[in-house]
Amino acid sequence: MAGNERYIAGKLTSFSEDLQILKEKTVSKQEPFAAVLSCADSRVPVEIIFDQSIGHLFVGRVAGNIVTPEIIASMEYGVAVLGIKAILVMGHSNCGAISAAVHGKEVPGQISVLYQHLMPGIRDAHGDVDVAVKTNAAFQTRLLRESSTVIAKAVNENGVKVVGGVYDLGTGRVTLIA
Repeated sequence: MAGNERYIAGKLTSFSEDLQILKEKTVSKQEPFAAVLSCADSRVPVEIIFDQSIGHLFVGRVAGNIVTPEIIASMEYGVAVLGIKAILVMGHSNCGAISAAVHGKEVPGQISVLYQHLMPGIRDAHGDVDVAVKTNAAFQTRLLRESSTVIAKAVNENGVKVVGGVYDLGTGRVTLIA
């Protein structure tokens, strides 16, 4: 959250470190302290909004920040192998995937496959996209926490945190949600 405050204030510290860290420390291994499951939206640059450099965050991205078996496996790897201590499931304002699902928009190709993962998290939003972004992030957070025995064990035995949040595209602020 301190990194998000630096981002909002325009006082990033990570860029000057990136190239040096990449060359010296991350060629043969990674040691992130946290993971973020984010939407694939190009306006949500996870490392930048938390002012983190290469190798600090383990990031999974998929439209609608949905929890699927592949995402669970990735987050389990982060917890069990990389030793991350926190996972943030982060939605964002003006999410196209959420908006399309809320409005039942017809979409081309395989895009509608996302709907089955989004509908449980947005059904209580009553058509309000902003509310749906929050309820989806909360639902996906709970799903990740409860669907993985690896993550559940890490939460109970090692104090790993799994939390939800929403990134506001306009202000740059990440707000944690219950």
